[in-house]
Amino acid sequence: MSLYQILKSAHSGWRYLVFVLLVIAFIQALVGWLGNKSYTEGTRKLNVFAMVSAHIQFLLGLVLYFLSPLTKLPASEALGRYWKMEHIGTMILAVVLITIGNSRSKKVTVAAAKHRSIAIFFGLGLALIIAAIVMMTKVGPTTTFFGMSTS
Repeated sequence: MSLYQILKSAHSGWRYLVFVLLVIAFIQALVGWLGNKSYTEGTRKLNVFAMVSAHIQFLLGLVLYFLSPLTKLPASEALGRYWKMEHIGTMILAVVLITIGNSRSKKVTVAAAKHRSIAIFFGLGLALIIAAIVMMTKVGPTTTFFGMSTS
């Protein structure tokens, strides 16, 4: 098994952890914000774990970007354009938003403001990730929403 295959498998598997952590953190933040709940140490840890998992996923993806044959395809083709520009651009923006949300939540002292920051920025990051997954299913006809090949 090549380094590329190992990293591709790691990137493919890790995405589920990232997705689950982001969904849980987003829902918890939304409930905390709208329900005026306290911001606990457990909440903070969940948010940090979600952010760190997204960063690890991004680093795996960045290495794959330089190793993948898909990024060697011409940008004039939909598949090449998606992997060369759209996927990485969307994921960079998603990770930046998640990082900003976590950073902003640390700077405020009111629990509702902490939850609001996480809900807004993690929610935007999550929306971008979902949009990238949907775009992937459009350009890769053998790919499903969960990234599994149908062939």
